[in-house]
Amino acid sequence: MQFYLAALAFLASVLYSQAEPKVVCYYDSRSNTRESQGKFDIGFIDPALQFCTHLIYKSAVINADTNKLMPLNERYDVTQDNYRKITELKRRYPGLRILLAVGHDYDDVETKAKYLTLLESVDTRLAFVNSAHTLVKSYGFDGLDLGWEFPKTKPKKIRSSIGSFFHSIKKKIVGESKKDDKEEEHKEQFTALVREVKNTFRHDGLLVTLSVLPNVNSTVYMDTRNLIQHVDLVNILAYDFYNPTRNPKEADYPAPLYALYDRKADENADTIVRHWLETGAPSNKLILGIPTYGRSWKMTEDSAISGVPPFTVDGAGEEGPYTKTPGILSYPEVCSKIANPNNLKGAGTHLRKVGDPTKRYERWNSTDVDKRYGIYAFRLPDSNEEGGIWVGYEDPETAGNKAAYARAKGLGGVAIDDITLDDFRGLCTGDKFPIVRTAKHRL
Repeated sequence: MQFYLAALAFLASVLYSQAEPKVVCYYDSRSNTRESQGKFDIGFIDPALQFCTHLIYKSAVINADTNKLMPLNERYDVTQDNYRKITELKRRYPGLRILLAVGHDYDDVETKAKYLTLLESVDTRLAFVNSAHTLVKSYGFDGLDLGWEFPKTKPKKIRSSIGSFFHSIKKKIVGESKKDDKEEEHKEQFTALVREVKNTFRHDGLLVTLSVLPNVNSTVYMDTRNLIQHVDLVNILAYDFYNPTRNPKEADYPAPLYALYDRKADENADTIVRHWLETGAPSNKLILGIPTYGRSWKMTEDSAISGVPPFTVDGAGEEGPYTKTPGILSYPEVCSKIANPNNLKGAGTHLRKVGDPTKRYERWNSTDVDKRYGIYAFRLPDSNEEGGIWVGYEDPETAGNKAAYARAKGLGGVAIDDITLDDFRGLCTGDKFPIVRTAKHRL
């Protein structure tokens, strides 16, 4: 009987890996607390699910005392039965696979150390694995997505030419400073954790996926050759390389597809994808992440009047009416600020959109593609240094371009992070979920 079940599981995994391109849609459970037009109730989700093959519900967290997986919001997720409401969507969309996520930077900064200490003991890993299995099965999820909260890479510092010279000398003498003195141990232990999760989940046909979070160094923490056999998909969330929290004094493209001139060579999606491919990951297991939001900064009189990055800024841009968080704007918040050339009245409150200035012509399945950095929009400050803003963001066109890249590279698909920040009401053009929609059609 065990042999029969194992054979069925193997056959299912083969068929699963050979399926049509995947559209992994992340769903932020906190979106129901937003105000006005930004509030996302589950009733808005249906138009997106005609395009999504997977839905990842963000996010459960780890109890620091017990090392067990637990709901982020017990009242909302369990008492108000939102877990059940989410997994019951499979009745209307029987091909949809719905996973519960853990981590994804939903934990408080002060508690992030538990993501490392949990790895260090067989007993603590076992407590996590068993609790995750119970939670996933109890509420009808199809698997678990691991958005493990490893330490982030250090942001690039702005240095003068002299400062850069002395910094390069220091690196040669003392090497790069580490944020984690147990990097190698944690790398091996994380592989062990993933293997243990998969071994437990396999018997019930449950999926295990990995989300590589923004600014987590895959070369440090991910043992590709040993990890990849224990996960069904790897979602490469290659964005937020620049954001106002990491880079409060300098604005730049937050999610470039290719390397930017005179920037750090590894801060782009293509470099990370190539790393996973070159270290043994099959292309059909790799999913390219696409954000549905932009990163914004406050422009000053010292900022470049052309808007071309990188340039000096003064921290996060003002909060949007829906997201209510400085430095981040959902796609509909950005599109509502883009100036309409047919209506110049009040244009001073609008943003000027600038298309991707780069050219990279390649023949991708008979399609010429010329986008590599991204788009942005900006408004210069007034004479009182007020009102200036610069935002780098994704729109349907850039999302479609990244989906075309994923197709050309033979990747397994794209991951949209997240659908609650897409234009789910159709405020921009009347089309609901335009980023999800365009990415799906370009695969």
